[in-house]
This record gives sequence, structure tokens and C-alpha cells, in this order.
Amino acid sequence: MKDKYKISGMTCSACANRIEKGVSKMEGVKEANVNFATETLNVEYDDLALKPLDIENKVEKLGYKVEKNIESHNYKIEGMTCTACASRVEKVTNKMPGVENAVVNFATEKLSISFDADKVTFGEVKATVEKAGYKLIREEDNVNNEGKKVTEQSKLLKRLILSLVFTVPLLIITMGHMVGMPLPEIIDPMMNPLNFAIIQLVLTLPVVLTGYKFYSIGYRNLFKLSPNMDSLIAIGTSAAFIYSLYGTYKIYMGDAHFAMMLYYEASATILALITLGKYLEAVSKGKTSQAIKKLMGLAPKTATIVRNGKEIVLPIDEVIVGDIVIVKPGEKLPVDGEVVEGNTSVDEAMLTGESIPVEKNVGSKVIGASINKTGFIKYKATKVGKDTALSQIIKLVEDAQGSKAPIAKMADIISSYFVPIVIGLAIFASIAWLIAGETGTFSLTIFIAVLVIACPCALGLATPTAIMVGTGKGAEYGVLIKGGEALEVTHQIDTIVFDKTGTITEGKPVVTDIVTKNISKDDLLVLAASSEKGSEHPLGEAIVKGAEEKNLTLKDISNFNAIPGHGIQVEIEGKTILLGNKKLMVGNSIEIGDLGDESDRLANEGKTPMYIAIDNKLEGIIAVADTVKSSSNEAIENLHKMGIKVAMITGDNKKTADAIAKQVGIDIVLSEVLPEDKANEVKKLQEKGSKVAMVGDGINDAPALAQADIGIAIGTGTDVAIESANIVLMKGDLRDVSTAIKLSKATIRNIKQNLFWAFGYNVLGIPVAMGLLHVFGGPLLNPMIAAAAMSLSSVSVLTNALRLRGFNPNK
Repeated sequence: MKDKYKISGMTCSACANRIEKGVSKMEGVKEANVNFATETLNVEYDDLALKPLDIENKVEKLGYKVEKNIESHNYKIEGMTCTACASRVEKVTNKMPGVENAVVNFATEKLSISFDADKVTFGEVKATVEKAGYKLIREEDNVNNEGKKVTEQSKLLKRLILSLVFTVPLLIITMGHMVGMPLPEIIDPMMNPLNFAIIQLVLTLPVVLTGYKFYSIGYRNLFKLSPNMDSLIAIGTSAAFIYSLYGTYKIYMGDAHFAMMLYYEASATILALITLGKYLEAVSKGKTSQAIKKLMGLAPKTATIVRNGKEIVLPIDEVIVGDIVIVKPGEKLPVDGEVVEGNTSVDEAMLTGESIPVEKNVGSKVIGASINKTGFIKYKATKVGKDTALSQIIKLVEDAQGSKAPIAKMADIISSYFVPIVIGLAIFASIAWLIAGETGTFSLTIFIAVLVIACPCALGLATPTAIMVGTGKGAEYGVLIKGGEALEVTHQIDTIVFDKTGTITEGKPVVTDIVTKNISKDDLLVLAASSEKGSEHPLGEAIVKGAEEKNLTLKDISNFNAIPGHGIQVEIEGKTILLGNKKLMVGNSIEIGDLGDESDRLANEGKTPMYIAIDNKLEGIIAVADTVKSSSNEAIENLHKMGIKVAMITGDNKKTADAIAKQVGIDIVLSEVLPEDKANEVKKLQEKGSKVAMVGDGINDAPALAQADIGIAIGTGTDVAIESANIVLMKGDLRDVSTAIKLSKATIRNIKQNLFWAFGYNVLGIPVAMGLLHVFGGPLLNPMIAAAAMSLSSVSVLTNALRLRGFNPNK
């Protein structure tokens, strides 16, 4: 079983590693990974060995909190006649996955229920109660403080403002005299050193108290021998603050020279700057998940449905499967369904990226959140709540954004050892300078600077933020990438194998050529279509459809006789009609003549020619072919420009396969391949050292999609193919294959830039903080500048990741 948990209390990637390591060690856990950027824990576990509560308890034991989107509601229940009824309602609702607690009060006829809103909707609760034989009415909506809940971003902003209110005057008092700013005599260090120290203490205390979380989290993790970034800040600022308290005491005792050796402003400024960094980080993080917010905002809030012959407007979460939904021109479709009345064109661009509206008639499938453009339609709801296409896409993108790419493992390993090493370096450097003869104040400066400049956050954010933006950007273009690993591997692809039918071609044979001798083309088509009427053979269906498109009237037939492997024989208006291949003509001694050359020409073009004879005299040929998709040529040309080899795999004969391959510019043709052998053909290419992507749409493509390094499913294909794939092309447009590869390359390039910046920053920053430049006569790094630089590193990584939002596959 796979589950996802929202974690609060993490302050850097060391926290993420601690949770990941702790949960991974639990018996029954197959895989656990924590995404610091999205603050989510993804766990795959044996649900027989573990329960979600066990994982939640483990996370809390590690010192963090599992956040749930818990909503509490009170609903009125009608139809209960005794306490047994109440017990039944209570029992069925408590059994629902995602329900935390459900209690029914028979006296007040109320259901008090708490559930995870990410897993359960009101509509599902209502349907469950009604299935049990009772009626549920929304009486009041008591969401647990969700409406009033102050966001983390606004909390950080308040902390920042409060910190700055006290830090700015503190900096003026301590640094102003250095640039010629006069100080009132009462706090002048030369005249009243004790007042000078006390005013600094008074201004610093509110900042320290405002940043209490740095200390509570930092020291708690330190004592658990799992220090994180907060531990570095807590130790550094505490050291500065405690040393300054000691200095204040010495001034009180008469040692006035300590007035110039106070570090109160360092403590306050470091805390203020780090709070600024965290606030900017929160703002940037909010932007990285913009794709999800956009998707969530697509669905309308209400739906107009028909119940008991009346039109009623309901909240979208009250729509259930089977409801008849009414949608007028210009309105959004609330849920997925099938049209039962009317016709229209629907704009599905927000979900598929396809800009051209799609025509919808009775029987057509429609997608929730798409826009009804022209007509009035009624449709039956087939998927609601979390089962709709939009919800599935949101889940897919959320899962992808919560996943880890292999490239992230290196950063994770380094981050897990990083903080203890930094603490060790800070202690080593301060002691080394003391031994070298420097003062305690100098050594303290070194100690604080090293602790403060180190930033594991930048390492932890480098990969997940780029993946979040990359997968979100893919969703905007109708390219759904199922995880960080898929996103990373895609940029390495050098060979792409396309299934022919339904992928390169439309997958629906059509009449392409009609060649006649002594009869009109329409008459020949009428005879052929009449003969094939009712046929289940794809070629026969294509001929019938060809006649229907021309609005031709078909004739009645008699004495139908199917001749396996050859064709058919029927009688129409007293004439004997033979329709089939060359063997059928030869078997009935019908002379083919010069139509044989036409037949060969059509076959060489990848078409299937069928001969038609009337009363044993050949009258013409109708050619049927599975036509190439309009986008196939351009898609393959784009891949060639990127230096990628293109192969085509098909069960068709070599002649037909070669003809199609020639049309679109295929490099490698794998013809006459049985469905069960497709995966083996992919494996053969891999054994030659190729990184292979497989593109397909059918059930028989699933094994090959799974075998390939990257499986790419056409979104219009089967559920099995989509499930087996790593990437889904919502539009079914092959040009999006190159979009996926370009996006992968852009994202990996961005990740590498982020990692380079994060590693480079620490490789350069820590030695400078340790006093390396000072050894050669250079300056010493001020702890306040170190704090500013530390905040800047995380913000820079996030800002760089946000550049991916400008990705355009056509540039």
C-alpha cells in the first residue's frame, strides 16, 4: 500500500533525512522518501504489518508532526427509527477509508464526523449513508479552523516584521557611531557603557523570543543527536547572546572596555535575516506548486443536475455517479460523464493542452472542468470526486512532485552528514585560532560565522523544487510525468520505439483509393459496403463507414457466404458479388489483367487492396489503409533533430510496415512482431546499449512500456497502457514526445545548476568563515554577513528553479 503524509516541523533537509531514515527502518516499510520542498512523506508499506497510525506515531516520535486536512462536520440524519439505525449509520461511515471518527446521536438525529478531506468528499459520505437506507442533510459546516487558519507564510511575515522593528534600531545604536551617527548621551558607550549594553539587551530579547522555534527545534534535535539547520542557528546565536550577557555583567562590575565586545546585534540580526530568508523561501515554495493550484481551481463549485424530474443546483461534492448533469453554453462541466442528449463542442485545453475544441455528441465521453462552448447538453455522471480525470491528474502531478529523482540521493547523503561536520569544523576553527594566539572574542566570531553560513537547506531544495516546477509545467502542456525518476531518465533517451497502430497511425482503417473499370466509384462503393454491412472485420467496417460518409444508400443482400482467408460472396439484386483478395479472384477464375499492377502499387504504399467482381467479371479495387496521424511526420522530424533514433514496431507484414516507415521517416522497422514479443524487441535494443523509450496505446503495449527505460502512453489509449507508463501524453499528439524530452533536459540542467550553486556556496563559504582569508591578511567574515549569505543561498536555488516556469517546447 502507498500512502502520503504532510509533515510539519521540518526546517532543513537534515530533518527530512531523519524522518526518511527512521520510517524506512520500520518493519513492513518497503520504501519511504521525504520531499523537503513539498513537506510530504511518501511511504510504501505492507498494510498487514503496519497501520497508518503506526507511521504517524513514528514521525511524532522522531520530533515532527503529521498534518492532516481534517474536517469536522455535523450532519442531520433522517429516517432513523431506533438506536439500531444510529448504530448502522455509525458503522458504515466509520468503515470508510479516510474517516477518522464518526458518531451518531440518535436523540438529536445528528452525525458528527471527522475525515481527511484529501481522501473523502461530502458526496461520498452522503452516498454511503443513503446506501444504508437513510438520508443525510448538510446542516452546518464546521471545518476545523481551516477558514481562520493563519498560513505559515503570514506567520513568517509577522515574525519578520516584529524582528525588524527591534533589529533596525539595535543596529543603529551599535553600528551608527561607526559611520558618524550621534548617540544620545544616556546610551553613549563612552559615557554610559552599562546603559549602552542594557538597551541592546532589551532590543535583542523580543527578537530572540520571536525566534523561539529555532531554539526549541534546534536544541531538541541536537540532544537527540540529529542536529539540523536550526541547531546551527541556535548554537551560534546562543553563543553570541550568552557571551554578550557575560560582557554586560563585566560592564556592571566596572570593566567598561567590554562595551565594544558585545554581540547582541549579531544574535538579533542573524535571526532577522534567517527569518527573512525563510519568508522568501515560503513565498518561492508557494510559487513552485502553482500548477497544482491552477488545476485545483479549474473545477466549478456547483453542478446543475436532474433529480426526480426537477433541475437542482448542488455543490460539486454532492454529485454522485448516475446523476444527469445539465450544462449550458459557456459553463464548465462539473464531473466526468457520457453525453445522453444534445451536441456541442468542448474546450479541453486546460486538461490536454489541445487548443481546438472537441465535438461531442450522444455517447461521447466528457471530462470535468472542460468548458462547454456552443451547445446545450445533458450527460450522465460516470466519475465523481477523486475518480474524475481532473482529480487523477492532480494526484498524478502531486505524486510526481513528491517523488525523488536518483540525482537527489547524492544531495541527501551529503545533507545527512553535513550538520555534524559543520559543528565539528566550527569547534575546530575556533580552538585553532585560540591556540594561534587570538582572543576569545575573535574565536567566538569564527565559531558563530561557520555555524551560521552553513546551509543544508539549499542542498535539500535543489532537486525537489526543480521537479515540482518541471512536472507542473509538463501538466500545463498535457504531458504528465509520473515521478522524479522518470523525469531524470527521459533526458538520457537515445532510441524511441513507436507502436504503429493507433500511435503513428490513427488506428482506424479508412477507404483511401477506389479504382474502377466500367462502373462509377460511388456505385462500386455501394456494392462493396452493402456486401460488408454487418461485418465485424475492420476492413469491412472501413468500407461501410466510407459509404456512410458519402451518404450513399446501401442495398439489400441475400445468400451471404464468408470464405475464410479469401473474402465474401453475396447476391445483390440478382447479381453475384465477390469481394476479397487476389486468391478469391484466382479461385473463381476471374481475370485480373492490368488491375494487378494497380493492386501492387497500392500494396507498396502500405494499403490493403480488395478486388470486387460482379457476375465473375472484375470491376474494380477498393483500397483500405490505417492512415498516418497528421502529427507523426513532424514528431519524428523533431526527434531526429534532437539526435534520437526512431524505431517502429508492428505486427503488420514487412511491405506495409516499410511503406508506413517511408512515409514518416522511421530509422528502424520491426515488422511481423507478435504482441507478446514486443517487450523482447525492446529488450534487444537495450542489450545493444540503447536507452529506450516505448510509445504505445494498447493493452498489448503494456509489457513493452514496462520493459522500456521510459514508457510513454498515449492519453487516449487504454487504462492498462497508461498504468504501465512513466509518462502520459494527454493529447495523444506524438509531438509531445519531444516536449517531454526537452522538459526533462531543462529540468535536469536546472537541478545541476542548483546543486552546483548549493555545493559551491558551502565549499567556498565555510573556509572563508573559518578565517582562511584572514590567514593571508584578508578580512574576517562577519556573522551577520554570513547569515545574509546563508538566506540568499536557499532563495537563489528556489529562484533558479522558478525559471523553469518559462519553459517553452517550441523555443
